[in-house]
Amino acid sequence: MELLHRRCCGIDVHKETVVACLRLVSDSKVTTEVRTFQTTTADLLRLSEWLAANECTHVAMEATGVYWKPVWHILNDGDFELVLANAAHVKNVPGRKTDINDAMWLAELLAHGLIRASFVPDKQTQEMRNLLRTRKQLVREQSSHVLRVQKTLEDANIKLDSVLTDLMGKSGRAMIEALIAGETNPVKLAGLADRRVKASPEEFRDALRGRVTKHHRFLLRLHLNQIEVEANLGPFRTAVDLIGSIPGIKNLGAHVIVSEIGIDMSRFPSAAHLISWACICPRNDESAGKRRSNRVRKGSTWLKTTLVQCAWAAVKKKDSYLQAQFHRIKARRGPKKAIMAVAASILTTIYHMLKNGTTYQDLGSNHFNRRSTDQQKTRLLKRLADLGYAVEIKPLAA
Repeated sequence: MELLHRRCCGIDVHKETVVACLRLVSDSKVTTEVRTFQTTTADLLRLSEWLAANECTHVAMEATGVYWKPVWHILNDGDFELVLANAAHVKNVPGRKTDINDAMWLAELLAHGLIRASFVPDKQTQEMRNLLRTRKQLVREQSSHVLRVQKTLEDANIKLDSVLTDLMGKSGRAMIEALIAGETNPVKLAGLADRRVKASPEEFRDALRGRVTKHHRFLLRLHLNQIEVEANLGPFRTAVDLIGSIPGIKNLGAHVIVSEIGIDMSRFPSAAHLISWACICPRNDESAGKRRSNRVRKGSTWLKTTLVQCAWAAVKKKDSYLQAQFHRIKARRGPKKAIMAVAASILTTIYHMLKNGTTYQDLGSNHFNRRSTDQQKTRLLKRLADLGYAVEIKPLAA
């Protein structure tokens, strides 16, 4: 095999240690040196210095949980070309797995260019991704969080949920914040209610007369201190505005998509590469000329679920291209495959919009009819022939 990198290193990453195999080629002679380092910052800096002293140019490591991130961040400050490998793509021969063998195998694959680099976003995109993923987890816990607040208020004999439909609404939050601040006067607390609420001031005063202790205030503050993510848009604002013009995608969905794929589409040679990376296209599973499965591969649940949710919203827009595409495929393949096709179309659109800076233009619900007039004519004629009719076609007079 062709040798691409003469001085490279493969790193097997673990929680407490990393095993690094330095592979050097000089005068057609291959030499390897294996060292083990702790994952502390000081030891990782020694790893970086060791690689730099040996003039290593390329470093590969597996994406092992979150343990690869500190190693990546420290080595990224050096003059190395870093490659993050999907562990499923670089498996060694079964029965020969040790930490040293894994590191040597990564170095061997890297030297011959056999590792496909995974997508690693820039620092700003990573921070935005982490914020939005955290927000999604917190939203999932919102209902149980509201119940905990209600339970704490009930323990203090505050019957706020009896007079307010939404405990976490504007009025409810204002009253709970006042309770946390130490306000106990029911009249003042009732004055914080919005004028549009249905309950009377007397009902509020009765509901807000209770026994709020220091412990209750501590618990209420603990429950209210949830992270409200307002991501710093900065360079992402234009991209978010562009993506938000696509049917079915609103502000939050645009944020999530941008945080997952970034704004630099030059990382992906084509829209098909981006769709394949997002794992929303049929897998390749062929043997002896037969396709055994066309299920989609497992990919990033954060991006895939967001795209599918946006696709379900997009197909509800009347007289749109995405709605026409959904119904066209649904009739033949069912709703699940149809919605994945719509999600793939949305991601294809996003790719071209971010790459070329263009705005969204809907092709309309009659796009497929315009494209396949002759095909429709042939199909309908065949249908009539099957029913026992002979039809002669004449164009209408202008």
